[in-house]
Amino acid sequence: MHDPRRRVERAVASALRGTQAKLRVTVVIHNTEQGPIAHRLGSLLEDHRVRLLQHSDGVPSPAGPFNAGLEAATAQFTSVMGSDDELSPGAIDAWVGLADRLSASAVLARVRLAQGAYVSTPVARPCRGPLRDPVLDRLSYRSAPLGLVSRREFAELRFTEGVSVGEDVAYVSRVWFSGERLAYARRTPPYLVHADAAERSSLSSRPVADELAFVPRLLDAKWFAELEERSRQSVIVKLMRVNLFGAVWNRRTCLKWSASDRDHLGAVGRRLVQDGGGIEQVFSHRDRQLLDAILDASVPDSRLCELSRLRRKFWHPSALLTRDLSGMLHREAPLRFAAASTLQRL
Repeated sequence: MHDPRRRVERAVASALRGTQAKLRVTVVIHNTEQGPIAHRLGSLLEDHRVRLLQHSDGVPSPAGPFNAGLEAATAQFTSVMGSDDELSPGAIDAWVGLADRLSASAVLARVRLAQGAYVSTPVARPCRGPLRDPVLDRLSYRSAPLGLVSRREFAELRFTEGVSVGEDVAYVSRVWFSGERLAYARRTPPYLVHADAAERSSLSSRPVADELAFVPRLLDAKWFAELEERSRQSVIVKLMRVNLFGAVWNRRTCLKWSASDRDHLGAVGRRLVQDGGGIEQVFSHRDRQLLDAILDASVPDSRLCELSRLRRKFWHPSALLTRDLSGMLHREAPLRFAAASTLQRL
């Protein structure tokens, strides 16, 4: 909690409300004074299940306070939550029940935007049992560890410090590809993402070098290099679609990019292609056009942004058909991905 304007009292109250499971809510006060936040919480601080924890590191990243909370945790499971978000009534008890029933080491929460729409990630196969294959269930598209994570199996796992965004990607990837039993709480009360905060750090404008700094750190990690190729590819294709292409989409209104931004964008793009083992073959025509432009610094900035806008017309034939026909039926190919995403909404 770094901004006293955020409605942390809503988040805390939602975790406590009607929850039967034994829990503690730790509010980590990050690089700010305790008084205004304690005032917001008011009578909630009288609940023995609520505690305040001060963490000052001078770094504008959620990794530090998240890690401070994990260090202080003593429960069987941990769960992180944004200070401006909310849990639906019964969510925690449902997650704990699912973990017990399936002997799961982690539970992925169902996520819904507070305005009403469900978030379609992960684009997992429909089933009521544990998630048995993180590649086939496309777990890489769930970057936030919302839900439960067992301290027994993941006691030493921490968020990546020293990066502005993407601090959670390595964390969740190690959980998803750990080989431990995982469960998706697709039929339980959802985690609610609110959009009424003054700002959310993941959407703030920043240099491309900062926005994508976590990518090479992930690719260079020893544990990542030791994953089997299909697992590495499933992470890399997500990094390309969501983070690399997203860096362009976040700047789609820019008339002129800095040379540094274009250089860093191209460098990360080349590294992902190099390590991806040809995974770009599953991309649509429009995805490949955007990737080509990212890799070619001579493409005008305006054209780069135009291609970014075009690729988001997801039902256009050029956004559904792959340039390389051998990739048409791949699980990450647009047609299969779109069909699976549609099933998530049913």
